[in-house]
Amino acid sequence: MVALIAYIIGNFCSAFVLGKIFKKEDVREKGSKNAGATNALRVFGRQIGLVAFILDVLKGMLAVYIGNRLLGYNGMLIAGVFVVIGHNYPVFLGFRGGKGIAASIGVMLSWHWPTALVCIAIGVLVIVKFRYVSLGSITAAATVPIVGSLMNRPFNKEYFIATLILAIMAIIRHRSNIKRLINKEEFKIGERV
Repeated sequence: MVALIAYIIGNFCSAFVLGKIFKKEDVREKGSKNAGATNALRVFGRQIGLVAFILDVLKGMLAVYIGNRLLGYNGMLIAGVFVVIGHNYPVFLGFRGGKGIAASIGVMLSWHWPTALVCIAIGVLVIVKFRYVSLGSITAAATVPIVGSLMNRPFNKEYFIATLILAIMAIIRHRSNIKRLINKEEFKIGERV
C-alpha cells in the first residue's frame, strides 16, 4: 500500500504539468527529452524550472511523510524509493519521466537531512566548478550511500540499501548524460535549448 501511494505521488511530473499549463508544450519533446526540473529550466526558463524543482522536492518529502505515518521507519524508506520510481517511470506518462534528482533530494531531506545537505553541497561545488548540472547530480547521488553510512549512526542496513537504490537509479537515469559528458557534448548550466 505504501509503495503504491508513493509511486502514484511520484507520477506527478511537475515539469510536464507546468509546461502544458504555461507553455502548451510537452517538456519531453525538447532538450534532453525528460520530464525533470533541469530540462524544464533549459526549455522553459528559470521560473518554471525552479517551480518544477521545488514541487519535485516536496513530492519526495510528502511520500516519505505518508510512508512514515502508515508504516513507521521502514514505511518511509519504502515510500522514498517508490516515489522516485514513480517520478522516473510514471505510468500516466507512458513511463517517460525525469531523472529523480529533485525527488531524491526531498526524500533524503526527510530521511536524514544532514546527509542530504552534505551531498547537495558536494553536487553544487561540482556544478559551480564544471558548470554541468548532470555531473553535479551524478556526483551527489553517488556519494549519498557513503556519506549516509558515515553520518547516520549507528549503521542501519535498510537505510544503506535504500540510499544505494536511489544512487543506482540516479546513475542509470543519467546514462545519456554520462555519454555526452565523455563526448564533450553535454549542455552546460545556463545554456538554453
